[in-house]
Amino acid sequence: MVLKIFYPLVKYFTFFNIFQYVTFRAAYAAITALLLAFLLGPWMIRKLKEVKLGQSIRKDGPKTHLAKSGTPTMGGLLIIFAIVVSVLIWEDLDNPYTWILLMATVGYGMIGFIDDLVKIKRKESGGISAGVKFTGQILISTMIAVIIYMNRNPVTTLLYVPFIKYPLLDLSYLYIPFAVLLLVSTSNAVNLTDGLDGLAIGLIIIVGITFSILGYITGHKVVARYLQIPFIKHSWEIAVYSLALVGASIGFLWYNAHPAEIMMGDTGSLSLGGVLGVIALIIKKEILLVIIGGVFVIEALSVIIQVLSFKLTGKRVFKMAPIHHHFELLGWAESKVVIRFWILGGLFALLSLSTLKIQ
Repeated sequence: MVLKIFYPLVKYFTFFNIFQYVTFRAAYAAITALLLAFLLGPWMIRKLKEVKLGQSIRKDGPKTHLAKSGTPTMGGLLIIFAIVVSVLIWEDLDNPYTWILLMATVGYGMIGFIDDLVKIKRKESGGISAGVKFTGQILISTMIAVIIYMNRNPVTTLLYVPFIKYPLLDLSYLYIPFAVLLLVSTSNAVNLTDGLDGLAIGLIIIVGITFSILGYITGHKVVARYLQIPFIKHSWEIAVYSLALVGASIGFLWYNAHPAEIMMGDTGSLSLGGVLGVIALIIKKEILLVIIGGVFVIEALSVIIQVLSFKLTGKRVFKMAPIHHHFELLGWAESKVVIRFWILGGLFALLSLSTLKIQ
């Protein structure tokens, strides 16, 4: 919005030239989203308490979590609101990626919102059925995949692998099912990670910062050519979105840090997870996403391993899945698990950025 309103005024005052710079708009997108989440947080917590939208805790979980029962949930609404408003203000509204990302944010958020409502109505941790949830995610993912495919550039369907400068193969029409699988997987991986105060949102901040860097350099022709990575025209606007996401997440973390005053719920985790997958698709970092979001991958794999092991052998590999609960049951304090997983997330982020030069 500011780009369309203020940049044309550059012919009168050279000061307005600053609005064309992605770095300037990205920084202020982060500040705007942070302030919105931070200032509206107390009001949101109060309103959620008034309408009794409290979290239901799984009965088979760690006993220490029982104290969290009734904590206001659906905090994802606060994150989504802060992101959407900030993006509409600071991002280029003529850029198709802006609307694809906003559609993903709201679309996945709606599925999570319905799931949270069902949990609250039933007063239990199980929401809508897995089949219904997956169907909704597949529909939203398919719409996004088709839109990206229809607006494809020369490298959209190419598959790039870390440490290799040339594309591994051209997915062609298989790009759409591949994209759907990636989006559904990412959305659910973040959802599974959201089990401890501040855990998922802290990792989202780390991944968001990483994507802001990758988005900017992918859209910068000179830098992309120097690093020998695919150049995606106008993708540097993703840096604006990514830092808006980071700002909103930091503002939310203020209230979600242990002991949490509010939880993001599926409204937030499905939305944020889905949109991270969309960013990876746009900037051609689909495989690198496995490294960038390494902790999310580990969390999802721990659930898959636990389920398969129990079905095949009748034995459990972990004391409880997802794996963050395993460490809690080993005696780690919740805050220790969260901070150590954040550290691991930071290491994965650094590793992913190192691949830019090692190829």
